[in-house]
Amino acid sequence: MLGSHARAGRTGARGGGAELSSPSDLEEVVGRDHVLTDPDLVASYVVDWTGRYVGSSAAVVRPGSVPEVAAVVEVCARDGVGLTLQGGNTSLSGGSVPLSGEIVLSLTRLDSLGDVDTVAGQVTAGCGVRVGVVQRAAAAAGWAYGVDLGSRDSCTVGGTVSTNAGGLHMVRYGDTRAQVLGLEAVLGDGSVVSHLGGLWKDNTGYNFGSLLCGAEGTLGVVTAARLRLVPPAPERAVALLAFESAVLAVEAAASLRRWVGVLEAVEFFLQSGLSLVCSTFALPAPFASEFPAYLLVEAASSSDPTDELAEAVDSLAGVADVALASSSSRRADLWRYRESHTEAINSVGVPHKLDVSVPLQRLAELVERAPAVVAAFAGSGEDVRTWLFGHAADGSVHVNVTGVDPADETVDDAVFELVAELGGSVSAEHGIGAAKRRWLQLNRSPSEIAAMRAVKRALDPAGILNPNVLL
Repeated sequence: MLGSHARAGRTGARGGGAELSSPSDLEEVVGRDHVLTDPDLVASYVVDWTGRYVGSSAAVVRPGSVPEVAAVVEVCARDGVGLTLQGGNTSLSGGSVPLSGEIVLSLTRLDSLGDVDTVAGQVTAGCGVRVGVVQRAAAAAGWAYGVDLGSRDSCTVGGTVSTNAGGLHMVRYGDTRAQVLGLEAVLGDGSVVSHLGGLWKDNTGYNFGSLLCGAEGTLGVVTAARLRLVPPAPERAVALLAFESAVLAVEAAASLRRWVGVLEAVEFFLQSGLSLVCSTFALPAPFASEFPAYLLVEAASSSDPTDELAEAVDSLAGVADVALASSSSRRADLWRYRESHTEAINSVGVPHKLDVSVPLQRLAELVERAPAVVAAFAGSGEDVRTWLFGHAADGSVHVNVTGVDPADETVDDAVFELVAELGGSVSAEHGIGAAKRRWLQLNRSPSEIAAMRAVKRALDPAGILNPNVLL
């Protein structure tokens, strides 16, 4: 049975549920074993991680090489059949689910990882390589990868490139686009563009890597990326800071960005989320008392940064309590209070997951106003809860709402209107996907959207690549 957000059926030449003139063509390209049609095998590919978005698909196609990807795209372009591109399927905005009956193009078999170039500090990764695998390969070669996410062992390079993921270390290294020195991709007509040389300076025309990074698979199928690596920072210190208000926590985050040169993460959460994490996973409370707001701060360097971090924390105003850790086990314990939020919230029910960002000076205002906005539009029943956590150093907040029907977008609308009022973005990390298309106009002008459509038509003339995503 289709979920409330699934939109099954034909959508004509723009590629939703149109049928292949000869389905066996796909089997000839990738082999019969890699065209899945059994409903039991297809089932895991048509629902997102949260369970909120459920679609349907006649087939899952699993190419194992770039020529196979190109051939699949050519077949589908010929017949006007839409393709939903899928890596680790960790999208939280419906972008990796075939909501209109598209064929799923699963890219996990493109998982080759080249040798680390230890001189340049670079590596070429297939789109199906897990981010955690890149991290471990970089570390083994004496380097590090600047992108880190809680889903590191599930999400893929192709998915993080397509959504331009930010993650936990964006304050130090930037988003995924900042790590991409070249891309290889199959465009909507089956042609392949490949620019994987990894030159730091190369001003020879349009930067297709920057264009495709963040395009959510609507312009091309990213098949490989040349990634820059960063110097390792093996010595780490983590502090969990408690505050009497969100305002004080946000002010402290801004001060830490100025004072700590080796700052790697500044994560934010509230007492409600901490209590849920502790009860869900039977964890001890970090402090004897409860506080309204918390920051989880990590510093990393080639030498022990504990003293530098401790000195900076001592200089902060409004810190009510501190837990400081330098040992790996204790650091992991503190990080668990933050990284377990997503799983704990999912245990309550299917959440509305609204990843947004606002200017840093409006971050505290968003945190304070969002629960009231949710209550005004969804009611204040005991089942309706608002959970807030995110990346305090870059103004990104995950607004999660449980206890509301997954199909009811009233709350989404209210939160996004608030974000727009504060000068923010309706999508900070997970892309527009299928879930946020109607709110794109809150952040993009008609002229910008028209320009996006023109680029889409040029690179995907048949409109088959993620046809229900973004535009």
